[in-house]
Amino acid sequence: MNIGRPVPRASSGAHDGTAPELLYATFNQDYGCFAIGTQTGFRIFNSDPYKEKMRREFKDGGIGIVAMRYRSNYLAFVGGGRNPRFPPNKVMLWDDASAKIVAELEFRSDVLNVQLQRDRIVVVLRNKCIICSLEVKPRHLHAFETADNDRGAMAISGASESSILAFPGRQKGHIQIVDLNSCIGAPPAQDAAAPAAAPAATPPPAAQRARSRSRGSFSADASAPQAVNVHPANINIIAAHATSVSALAVSADGAMVASASEKGTLIRIFSTMNGRLLHELRRGVDRADIHSIAFSTDGTRLCVSSDKGTVHIFNLEAREAVGQQPPAASGGPGAAAGNRHSNLKFMKDLLPKYFSSEWSFAHFRVANEVRCICGFGSERNSVIVLCADGTAQKYSFDSYQGHCVREWYRKFI
Repeated sequence: MNIGRPVPRASSGAHDGTAPELLYATFNQDYGCFAIGTQTGFRIFNSDPYKEKMRREFKDGGIGIVAMRYRSNYLAFVGGGRNPRFPPNKVMLWDDASAKIVAELEFRSDVLNVQLQRDRIVVVLRNKCIICSLEVKPRHLHAFETADNDRGAMAISGASESSILAFPGRQKGHIQIVDLNSCIGAPPAQDAAAPAAAPAATPPPAAQRARSRSRGSFSADASAPQAVNVHPANINIIAAHATSVSALAVSADGAMVASASEKGTLIRIFSTMNGRLLHELRRGVDRADIHSIAFSTDGTRLCVSSDKGTVHIFNLEAREAVGQQPPAASGGPGAAAGNRHSNLKFMKDLLPKYFSSEWSFAHFRVANEVRCICGFGSERNSVIVLCADGTAQKYSFDSYQGHCVREWYRKFI
């Protein structure tokens, strides 16, 4: 499951604690690994236990976006930094087994976000979300219009059997939900990319590379090639917020989508099947920039990081079964056991909505209070944080009292 957004950086890192060589950081689909893009290349790490797995240094430029495909040898790059290795409007598919670019996709505007699935590439532009096949010669499968999405908000479920995609709608504050498995069939066997389950997938056959010269390519300016297994998309629209959507996350099984608006005070969780509001979680009272939202792999917890330098952890275990209607007497989203509530909640019908909010049962402030993204660790009660100062940190938390303890702190750049 993906985080979907980079470690955020200010325009200048000289006075905000940002590591100047760090351009991007993201987890893979299950938080077991993370990747960083730097001014001179990229690196891959095991999250917990922490260990650098590999690095590539380039002589001719930096990597501004990197996307992992589970634990396979395929990654997607977009150039960035002082001297970008690739143009900002191109996505380059890298095969680390052969240490070379095997395919590229070119678009009319800068790429803001990229995610890989086993057989698909999802690319976010400022006003569009595009799905292409993941193969030597990528095929255009679908394109969806969005409202202005300068943050590149997008999320896709991480489980191999699920493929629920969430991205901003055409109207401000709306979310579009698409089940890619229902509108895109599997690519032909002879063209499909190698299975991602293998630690080092077999690179595309040399004959295929020869037919496409040194690499395959796709241009968004060209008419879409004939894609035989593509069907019309069935889109579910959710009116989530009054202001623009700034961050999204989809649970691993695709049953839930979490969203935050540019205001950053509330996190709302909806059923992806019927759009019903399941939870309304309050991060705080003051406006904040939400940098990441992440579900635990079993969908029972949620962690949120913001520009306040804090990470909040919410419990979702007591939710009603997704897709079922709540009891008639409940009148709203289910309350999760363990989350904090106002002492005046019993008067929620008479007081402002603030008093009926669910608050995190645990939260902590990261070292140096720098901007960060978060994901869950291999142990149930743990969170891994990647910070803009070039550090990875692990925190454990108590399920009952909510006490948080930093377990380790590592410099990865």
